[in-house]
Amino acid sequence: MLINPKDLLHDLDRLEEIEKASLRLVTQAILEYRDTAQEIFREEGDLVADIGEDITREALDRMGMSKIDQRLFGKMDYKRARYLFHPEYAIKQALFVDSKAEKVSGQGTATLQTSQFSMTVRQIRAQQEVDAKGKLPVVLTIRGEDFITTTIFVKYNYDENGSHKLINVTVAAVPNGMLQARYNPDNRDTIWIAGRNAPTLGEEFRVRLSFARLKQKVHWRVQNIPMPPHEFHWDS
Repeated sequence: MLINPKDLLHDLDRLEEIEKASLRLVTQAILEYRDTAQEIFREEGDLVADIGEDITREALDRMGMSKIDQRLFGKMDYKRARYLFHPEYAIKQALFVDSKAEKVSGQGTATLQTSQFSMTVRQIRAQQEVDAKGKLPVVLTIRGEDFITTTIFVKYNYDENGSHKLINVTVAAVPNGMLQARYNPDNRDTIWIAGRNAPTLGEEFRVRLSFARLKQKVHWRVQNIPMPPHEFHWDS
């Protein structure tokens, strides 16, 4: 049975279930590719951001998933319209996966643009209340078909000592905007911290997702993949 994505507004636990299943998929893809990812970081001379994008796409392509013949647009490294199957239902999903690569000292956050998520950013910034709406819709409608939007971020944390050494990978599921009240109900109860942009210079609004704050809300939404020989354990 295909469920209507818009009906998830009245079934938020099921929406959480969909995002958890999606995070498991992406986490497993990166986990199975981590040996190759470590080698690529060590050997490639490209910009680390480009390396991260390539690894994410290659890992997900190798994993494979269902596909719906609809083109998705947006500033994301990997975009796929697909079916998500559950024993009790199926749903059409617009899966967006983006990659970041940063020195390990910055592994606690990921810098995002409003075009990459559907939540409203509510926070205190420079002693002022901020309410910045994400530009990604909670439900994406394409040619009359509705898709629940799901955003996953993959953060490659590396050290630099002559070459790039991949230390670990953080994989995080940003809540769909329907879950606003659970994760960021007001400006003080927030999962965000100030982004790296200067409003006085007219730079586009950016915000940093705090992995610690998100994990404090719900543990499974942030997973950390260590490099071999360390074992990965799903954090529930």
